[in-house]
Amino acid sequence: METVNNQTITKTLSILGTALCLGIAITACGGSSETETIATPSPSPTLANSLTRETSTNGEIALLKPFEDASITILTSNAPQIAELLQRRAVEFEALTGATVNLVTVPFSNLYRDSLASFTEKANRYDVIIIPSQWLADHARTNSIENLTDRVEADPDIQWNDIAPFFRNFNATYDGTIYAVPLDGDFQMVYYRQDLLENAKLSPPQTWDDYLAIAEQFHGRDLNGDDTPDYGSCIAKKPNDKAYWMFWAIASPFLQTRGTEQGAFFDRETMEPLVNNEAFGKALDIFQKTTEYAPANELKLDLEATRSLFLSGRCALTLDWSDLGTEAISPATSQVIDRVGAVSSPGTRQVLDRETGQLVNCNLLTCSHAIGGINYAPYAAFGGWLGAIDAGADTLAKDAGYAFLSYLSQPARSNIDVTSSDSDFNPYRISQFVSRQPWLDAGMSFETVSQYLRAIGVSLRSPNMVSDLQIPQRDRYQKVVLDAALADFLAGNITKDEAMQRIYNGWEALTEEIGRESQGTAYRSSLETQSAENGESGTGN
Repeated sequence: METVNNQTITKTLSILGTALCLGIAITACGGSSETETIATPSPSPTLANSLTRETSTNGEIALLKPFEDASITILTSNAPQIAELLQRRAVEFEALTGATVNLVTVPFSNLYRDSLASFTEKANRYDVIIIPSQWLADHARTNSIENLTDRVEADPDIQWNDIAPFFRNFNATYDGTIYAVPLDGDFQMVYYRQDLLENAKLSPPQTWDDYLAIAEQFHGRDLNGDDTPDYGSCIAKKPNDKAYWMFWAIASPFLQTRGTEQGAFFDRETMEPLVNNEAFGKALDIFQKTTEYAPANELKLDLEATRSLFLSGRCALTLDWSDLGTEAISPATSQVIDRVGAVSSPGTRQVLDRETGQLVNCNLLTCSHAIGGINYAPYAAFGGWLGAIDAGADTLAKDAGYAFLSYLSQPARSNIDVTSSDSDFNPYRISQFVSRQPWLDAGMSFETVSQYLRAIGVSLRSPNMVSDLQIPQRDRYQKVVLDAALADFLAGNITKDEAMQRIYNGWEALTEEIGRESQGTAYRSSLETQSAENGESGTGN
């Protein structure tokens, strides 16, 4: 095995930050040795602090693998963009630490059920789960996952303050306690054909009215040189897919005006749904209007289809997650390389007055975070992947499980993973939108990466980011009631007023069934910050 000089390793060695550069395993070449434990941690050991090193008579050093007796079982989605990445990192972690990592993957449709059953029913089938942040409340409220606050505070290698405030204070935190490690950051942005807008001397859309105007201008024109009319806008609207997330990106700036803590789904105190008012109706109008500038079959298109259309050059605008930015530079998927711009999700000049249900003009009184009279509210749809630990796991499995999550999240790995076109992990660290180099290394041009990171940075720094719904049984609210009403509305089966009333009645019925008091507590807890840092610009550690 590979050896290094004594000067290379000091007592402050961070194996999670540097071990890959040192060659995974660092061993002595022979001779007698004495063993020295490096900094016994308290209260929760990180991998770096649980190392033991041996010093041989000739001055060489061996690091003993700290988790040779540990076996951890991890549950997550079987989607290749998640499972294959985690498997690669698991192999590295095993070689580095001696741990045995068993990765169990299931279809996404089964992930919620399987993760909840293992933890809340005390089945203890899995030591670690990697799940969407939307499900954190279901686990945290039952104390089925480990409180990670002390571990995070004792772990300098994770660089917690480099994680964007929204993702560490809301996604990873519930009721002021850290329960998870962020591995991903999901929020929606608008992508546009930069070459088309520049040639037309148009600016990227600042508001959803701007979006409609640009879509109208380019709809029906040949946008990719194949003599076929193309489309002003492409948005995934297939029922039971991503349509409800797409719609809420439009609704968000109408509904939330006073920061993430205000929430965009319910009145915080009464749990009355914010879905039957002039502002919500205006968002429905815009969502319906985008269909006029779209493919004729847009109501049947899923996200994969709309991405393919945009990447083939057939759409002037689209609404999507950060994944599209990296896919747009891949020769295997994109015909618009270096011709794509991105902006934070557009805002609105009118917003909801929650007391009257009416639309009112946005100003410093009605929109405390407005910029130039526009209320921006980037929507953290899906929220991002998190890693959490079973509270019932044994101590060694918890230690190894946390070390693996920390290993995944640290910049040395995450900076690579979020820039890869075959990964579902998106940027969530401040350093990932401050530094261009990882993106340039991934193949983005300087101009493209500058626009892309600027859009990400605006979203990540926004004090008015909309947290996705994180309450028990949230799928029944969004994927069942909301999605079905949107599908019927877009298909012309019900009116706008009927759609709003159906969503309102459906959500009210669910809240009554599950428990208004408990749902209200869960909703408010999901909007409580772990610290008062949300909205800070931040520079990391």
